[in-house]
Amino acid sequence: MTCYQDNYSIFRKQAENLVANMTLEEAASQLRYDAPAIPRLDIPAYNWWNEALHGVARAGVSTMFPQAIALAAMFDKQTVKQMAEIIAEEARAKYNEQVKWGDRDIYKGLTFWAPNINIFRDPRWGRGHETYGEDPFLTARLGVAYIQGLQGEGTYMKAAACAKHFAVHSGPESERHHFDAIASKRDLWDTYLPAFEACVKEAQVEAIMGAYNRTNGEPCCGSKTLIQEILREQWGFRGHFVSDCWAIRDFHAEHKITATAPESAALALQNGCDVNCGITYLHLMQAYQDGLVTEEQIRESAIRLFTTRYKLGMFDEQCSYNQIPYSVNDCKEHNEASLEMSRKSMVLLKNNGVLPLDPKQVKTIGVVGPNANTISPLIGNYFGTASRYTTNLEGIQEYTKDFARVLFSEGCHLYRDYTTALSLPDDRLSEAKSVASYSDVVVVCLGLDSTIEGEEGDTGNDFAGGDKIDLQLPKSQQRLLQAMVESGKPVIVVVNTGSAIDLGYADQHCDAIIQAWYNGAHAGQALAELLFGAFSPSGKLPITFYHSVDDLPDFKDYSMQNRTYRYFKGDVLYPFGFGLSYSQFEYSNFTAKQQEITAGDNLSVCVTVKNTGDIPAGEVVQFYIRDMESSQILPNHSLCGFEYLYLQPNESKTITVSIPASSFEVVDQQGQRYVEPGDFTIYAGSSQPDKRSIALTQTEPLSIVVSVK
Repeated sequence: MTCYQDNYSIFRKQAENLVANMTLEEAASQLRYDAPAIPRLDIPAYNWWNEALHGVARAGVSTMFPQAIALAAMFDKQTVKQMAEIIAEEARAKYNEQVKWGDRDIYKGLTFWAPNINIFRDPRWGRGHETYGEDPFLTARLGVAYIQGLQGEGTYMKAAACAKHFAVHSGPESERHHFDAIASKRDLWDTYLPAFEACVKEAQVEAIMGAYNRTNGEPCCGSKTLIQEILREQWGFRGHFVSDCWAIRDFHAEHKITATAPESAALALQNGCDVNCGITYLHLMQAYQDGLVTEEQIRESAIRLFTTRYKLGMFDEQCSYNQIPYSVNDCKEHNEASLEMSRKSMVLLKNNGVLPLDPKQVKTIGVVGPNANTISPLIGNYFGTASRYTTNLEGIQEYTKDFARVLFSEGCHLYRDYTTALSLPDDRLSEAKSVASYSDVVVVCLGLDSTIEGEEGDTGNDFAGGDKIDLQLPKSQQRLLQAMVESGKPVIVVVNTGSAIDLGYADQHCDAIIQAWYNGAHAGQALAELLFGAFSPSGKLPITFYHSVDDLPDFKDYSMQNRTYRYFKGDVLYPFGFGLSYSQFEYSNFTAKQQEITAGDNLSVCVTVKNTGDIPAGEVVQFYIRDMESSQILPNHSLCGFEYLYLQPNESKTITVSIPASSFEVVDQQGQRYVEPGDFTIYAGSSQPDKRSIALTQTEPLSIVVSVK
C-alpha cells in the first residue's frame, strides 16, 4: 500500500487545479479557519479548528486519556503512538457521523491542533501540562510518536496533526499577546527548536501553529526567520502553517509591529501563514487592493490547504476511512487503553514502606482533600468529554468495598482561604480531623486543576493569567495537610497537578507521595489499584521539582541558564527522570557496540535489566550523555535514549538502544551544531546520574566512555 506521503505531488496537483478554478475572492476565503463552502465547485464548508491533545476534544463524548504531561511521565513512545492511533480512529468515526448530518462546525473536522511541543522551561507556566515536559529529546520522541500515530500510514492521511506553538513559547500567559521572548541562538537551536525539527523531518507533521509572542523581535505568526528561513527553507516543511487564535490581530493591537488589520494580514501571509484562526484575514482582499500582497501569495496558501484536504481523502467518496463506524468511539477497548495509561503515568515520589497497603490490615481508610471527589483534577485542559469519570474517592470506594470502610471529607476548598478572607473557621477542617481519627490510614488528595493553572482567559486565576506565582500549595491545603500529619496516622499524599509544586513539607512529614497529574477519566481506579499494589508504579518525572522559585531566574528570562535538569546548578527536591517502584531492578552488562565512532554516526548500546523483586513491574530504562571535553558551555548531562520494559519476577531482558548522532553534537553561541571530537560518557539506569537521584534511589547508573573522532 502506498503511503499518502509518497503521493504528495499528486495531491498538490489536484489542489492546484481546484484553486485555479476559484476566483481570487474565493481563494482568499479559504484561508480563514472557518472556510465557507464554494457550491459551484462542490467544495463543502470546512472548519480547520479542532483539538485532540489527549483525546478528541470539545465535540461530545470520546475516550479521554491522561493529560500530556502525564503521558510524558510514562516515557513510552509506543503507548503515546497507540493513544494517537485511537484518537484518529475516533476522530474519523465522529467526522463520518457529523458529515452524515451536515454538521461541519467548529471541532468537527480532521485537522487537530496538537501536540503542544513547547519546552516546559519554568514550573510557573500555566500551560506546561499541555506539553511533554522540560527535555527537548523526550519532547521530540513523544511528539514524533503522537504525529505518526495520528496521521497514520495509509493511502490517505487519517487525521492531520499540528505541532505548536512555533516557537520559544512558555509564558508568561498574561503578557503573551505583546511579549517578546528573547532567546540566544544557542538556546534556540539547543532547546527550543529540536522537537519542532524532529516533528517536521521525521514525522512529516502536516501543520505548524505559530505562537502569540514575538521571538527576538518578530511576531511568530509572521516571522520571516521562523516560517520562511527555518521551517520551509532549512527543514523543507511542505505542510500548512496556522496562526494561534487571534494572534495576527495582535500584530497591530498588541505588538504594534503593524498599524492596521490589512497590514497585519499582509505580514502574516507574506511570511507563509496559511490559515488565520481569527478574523484578520477578512482584510486580505483589502491588503491585495492596497498592493500589500499578491494573487500568487493568496493562491499558494490556498493550494497548501487544499493539498491537506486531498491528503485526508475529503474529496474521495471511496476513502476507506469513510467506513469507520461510530461504534468505535468511546468503546471498551479504547477505555481500557486509557486506564492502562493512567496506571503507567503516576509517579511514586516517596514511600517509607506504607505502600502498597495491605487489605488485611487496613479496615478503615480516610480520604480527604479538595481533589478527592471532583472530576476537575482528572481532565486538565483541552479535554474531551468522557462518558464516565472515576474520581479518586470513587476509585478507592469501589476497590475496597468488600474489605474496608471509606470515610470522606473535602477538608477545605481547593484554594479559597476562608480563615483570612472571611474571618470564619474552615468548616471542613474539623470534619477531616474526625475522619483521620477513625482511620487506619489517610489518603490526602491535594493539588490544583485547570481553573488555577492553564491558558490565559480559561482560568479563574486572574492575578497570574493562568500561571503560578510560586510553587506553594494554596494555604487552605497546607493547613489541611498539616492537620492530617498531626493526626499521627500514616499519611499518603496524592498530588493532582500539571506542574511541579513545593512538596518539601510532605517529603519531610508524610509516609508516601504520589504525583498523579491530571490523570484521565479512569484516574480513580488506577490510583486505588496503585495504593493496594495491583500493579507497581513505573512513571518518571518529565520535569524537575524544585524547592522554590527563588532558585530560578526571572520568569520572563528565556535564557536556559539555571533552568531544567540540563542547566540547573542547585539542589532539587525531586529530579527529572525520578520515580520509585514497588520492585527492584538490577542493571548489568552495559556495553557499546563500538568504543570509537565517527562524527555523524549513531551509537548502538546494550544493557541487561533484571527484576530482582517478587512482583511483576514496569521499568523505564534511561540513557544520558555528557561531553567530557567540549569547549562549549554544555548541559550537566542530557537524555539521549529511553525504553519502557515490563518484567516478571527474576526476569531479565537485554535491550539495544541507538544513541542518535545528534546527541554527540554541541551548539555554539552562533547556533551552529557540530561534533567536537573527544570522549563522551554514556550512562544507563533508572534515573539521572546526578547526586540527588542517586541518593533517592540508592543506586548509581552504569557508565561507559566512548570516543568520537
